[in-house]
Amino acid sequence: MPKEFFGSSHVPLSPAVRAGDFVFVSGQVPVASDGKVVSGGIGAETRQVLENVKTTLALAGCNLSDVVKTTVWLRDRSDFPAFNAAYGEYFPENPPARSTAESRLMIDIAVEIEAIAYKPA
Repeated sequence: MPKEFFGSSHVPLSPAVRAGDFVFVSGQVPVASDGKVVSGGIGAETRQVLENVKTTLALAGCNLSDVVKTTVWLRDRSDFPAFNAAYGEYFPENPPARSTAESRLMIDIAVEIEAIAYKPA
């Protein structure tokens, strides 16, 4: 199956890859366009991550309504209610399937999200 790679990164990964009708978005972190982690807690971080997911999906001609699955890593499970509230703003109807786990993350952030979208090529 041919693959299409979207975006560039300073680490060895592609921000998004299309494989057939599926688009796989690498884990996004709460870094704004200035390269800095946003402040304001889990709600602000979640919103920035989902804005980054949205921007990355657009590279492959997709949007959040095309997302069928997300995987979420939270630094602290006590952040789950506030995370869930912010996440719900981006998926108000027919949210994608989701897995959420508490995990130590690679940089000092509270949340990371990867996504899989389905949109026929």
